[in-house]
Amino acid sequence: MKPPVNVVLPDLPVNVVALAAGLGTRMKSKHAKVLHRAGGLTLIEHVVRAASAITTPEHITVVIGHQREQVKQQLESTGVRFAEQTEQKGTGHAVMTCRSALESQSGLVVVLYGDCPLLSPATLQELVKRQASGDSAMTLITTRLEDPTGYGRILLGKSGKVEAIVEQKAATPEQLAIQLVNPGIYCFRAELLWQHIGELTTNNPAHEYYLTDMVEILNKAGHTVAAFEVPEAGELLGINTRVELAVADKIFRDRKVRELMLDGVTVERPETVTIDADVKIGADSIVEPFARILGRSAIGEDCKIGASSIVQNSELGAGVQIAPFTSIADSRVDAGAHIGPFARLRNGNVVGAEAHIGNFVELKNTQFAAGAKANHLAYLGDSEIGEKTNIGAGTITCNYDGVKKHRTRIGKKAFVGSNSTLVAPIDIGDGSYIGAGSVITKPVPPDALALGRAHQIVKERWAAKRKKKE
Repeated sequence: MKPPVNVVLPDLPVNVVALAAGLGTRMKSKHAKVLHRAGGLTLIEHVVRAASAITTPEHITVVIGHQREQVKQQLESTGVRFAEQTEQKGTGHAVMTCRSALESQSGLVVVLYGDCPLLSPATLQELVKRQASGDSAMTLITTRLEDPTGYGRILLGKSGKVEAIVEQKAATPEQLAIQLVNPGIYCFRAELLWQHIGELTTNNPAHEYYLTDMVEILNKAGHTVAAFEVPEAGELLGINTRVELAVADKIFRDRKVRELMLDGVTVERPETVTIDADVKIGADSIVEPFARILGRSAIGEDCKIGASSIVQNSELGAGVQIAPFTSIADSRVDAGAHIGPFARLRNGNVVGAEAHIGNFVELKNTQFAAGAKANHLAYLGDSEIGEKTNIGAGTITCNYDGVKKHRTRIGKKAFVGSNSTLVAPIDIGDGSYIGAGSVITKPVPPDALALGRAHQIVKERWAAKRKKKE
């Protein structure tokens, strides 16, 4: 994980604390809220990526609690650190769990919520810049909402500094009319945060340590608190319900499709497609309606992804044509290959250049070499198919004996007739022919013809005699 290109990090050291310990009861889910996905990433992944714009991974601490192992696993590749909040005692308490690890470090501390995925790197950079260049003990992000219901209100003094944060339940009618709200994103001078955070108390109805009380504590200590108003309120959206999750997902999807189209990708009916954040697509490729391109898929130039197809964690070379209603997962398809319609590549497949996989053909853990063809109604599992080999309609590899999986190896320029059954483990040599309707259980040498049919018996007039008996 690296900071965005052309970003100059501040001279002051920056530590980020991302709060991700809560359950999120309003999601009505057995899964931790920060593990829900929008735009193809979990909420906490979005937050960690934004944080990487202002510091390095080893200076990002994620506070975990509920389902801590699952959250750790989701972020294990990023290099961030973790702190455990074993009891849910409020936002202030969550930050306190980082105190022993961070209080010896100077500079700035930025506090983020793990359920605010839309926060942009540019906004975080500006927050750090303002705090680093000012003389306030703390800078908080604020924005104006036409309907501020549910948010704490920001009370500003005549100098424009923050005097207090008043929660909805405690606000007077006049204060409730204030549209300037507290989304909960803060940047502190590190030494003052750790010096005063111990003054937080649980003297409130919930008996929790509220980080918002730091405004009053710092003001009483003779310091000031600055406000940074963000005009685009949408990027401060916190996710508390599935409805809000869907809103965030749509925003991410719209951003991604727009980015791809501006980079030269044609997206037909863009409102219908689903493309994840980490997907890459080359110029002059076409994405047809209702396609889903997921995970870390990488698609080359001049490709076509057919309507209602699904491509997940797969790599497609230049000029690959995916016909409608095709599913490809965890596979690689080399340049110029044609897949579908109604084909399925399950996992672990490598399809060579100019190969053809046709309708109702399924591949699993199969090496399908360049120029090979399986145009209709076949299952090829745990197989190696040689260059320019033709697989007839209805062919299946019997790869499972009830206990173990076995491989089928077919050489170059072989011809497998329709409705052949290949019982693995088995090797079929280069240039060999398998007669249609054969059951093949023994190796076939190169350039041989193999037949595995039962002897045909014809009993003339048998049907007529049977009808007379009826």
